[in-house]
Amino acid sequence: MNPRPRPRDTRALVAIDLGAESCRVSLLRWQSGSPDISLVHRCANSAVESGGGLRWDLDRILGELYRGLAMCASIAEEGIRSIGVDGWAVDYVRLGADGKPLANPFCYRDTRTKAAEAALMERISSKRMRELTGVQIAPLNTVYQHFADSAEHQRTPWLNLPEYVLYWLGGRPVAELTNATHTQMVGLDGKWSQEIFGAAGWNIEHAPEIVRPGTTVGDLSGHLKAFSPFQETKLIAPCCHDTASAIAAVPDTRNDWAYISSGTWSLVGTLLDSPNNSAESCAANFTNLGAAEGRICFHKSVNGMWLLQQCIQQWSTENNHVNLPSLIETARSFPEKSFVLDLDDPDLLLPGDMPQRINAQLRRRGLPEFSVAAADAPELASFLFRSLAARYADVLAQIARITGKAFGRVYMLGGGSQNEFLNELTANATGLPVVRAGTEGSTIGNLAVQLATLESEESPKVAYWAGILAGTIVAPSPAATRERVRAKD
Repeated sequence: MNPRPRPRDTRALVAIDLGAESCRVSLLRWQSGSPDISLVHRCANSAVESGGGLRWDLDRILGELYRGLAMCASIAEEGIRSIGVDGWAVDYVRLGADGKPLANPFCYRDTRTKAAEAALMERISSKRMRELTGVQIAPLNTVYQHFADSAEHQRTPWLNLPEYVLYWLGGRPVAELTNATHTQMVGLDGKWSQEIFGAAGWNIEHAPEIVRPGTTVGDLSGHLKAFSPFQETKLIAPCCHDTASAIAAVPDTRNDWAYISSGTWSLVGTLLDSPNNSAESCAANFTNLGAAEGRICFHKSVNGMWLLQQCIQQWSTENNHVNLPSLIETARSFPEKSFVLDLDDPDLLLPGDMPQRINAQLRRRGLPEFSVAAADAPELASFLFRSLAARYADVLAQIARITGKAFGRVYMLGGGSQNEFLNELTANATGLPVVRAGTEGSTIGNLAVQLATLESEESPKVAYWAGILAGTIVAPSPAATRERVRAKD
């Protein structure tokens, strides 16, 4: 099937991506029948420690988004058809009786959740929470954040951050499913769990309506309406969770692929038609989260580029500037070791002096240590990349065993997808072609879901629009292909 060059209505679309480190406003326009996506505005973002805990500066975020949207209006004279918002999960805004925020939202890294997790588990066990939700237990999950709130605030409505931005723009208050599942308050049936709300002592009526990805939640209103391109702009809840949005950007309608979202963390998984909460899935700590078109993101978190980031931070303290592309290229020259790093070691989740933490593990295991000097960084980097690839292969083998799926390819998403050496190592370790799906997947997935909603008369799939927006998929590198052929021989 040859894709149409453009939709019926060629007005522009806007994708807002909220990130814990930066927020972006991107504009999709149709130029000579072809899609053109441009980053219009980016602003740095970070949580701020105050007397009230670690919180996000909501007014600043909204101010920057307003600025980015105004810039879009100045560019897109043809009009803006819709706006969608995605972002990181678990954090939320508490609303007062007037519908306005009661305070700046907490950041998921605030330590208040540790005590809250233990306190809530006295009312409902982690085992039971897992049985009800199919979601891996983590202190940062929204359910524990809610339980850490004051008793007064626990009695008020809330909206997760991307959905709050849609509400701020004029939409009705909702919880989009891919984001709602991250709260660990949604049952396997896709509805708020009466049992969890009851155990916590909360009124389920305060929970927003759960909607599916691609739901139109209203029309833009407020001050932005003064810009003529915003006169008839729809507000659409895409996959509001950024990882689900990035996975929606994979232009593959088949059912035989896996994904690795490679960033600070690596998420290794596949799409399922329904949750898998089997005993083996629970024991291996896989999670079941919402995805586009009613599917399930079934994946596991693996320590990722955090290890290299922390190492680089340490090497840089020695008055050295580490050039990442050069580091990766030089890392290729070092041979494979007979051992790999145990990436699940809790000590490797902690910040600071990562090269020494790695050596401490190797020392405990009676294995050779690495030089921690910045001049010897490529050898340790090579070891890290090989350890990551081996772990990816182990997790994918687990998924195949648990789900019964046979994989034909792996899509590499996120910033780590640019690391061709890691992609080649992953291809060799898994025996599967590794296809680089790009770094701006959440933007493409956001826009693809909007288009699938707006063009619904002809029932186009999200993957169909993702393919049009993404263009040609980058093929596996020739070096990786040669290695796979040699391995099979």
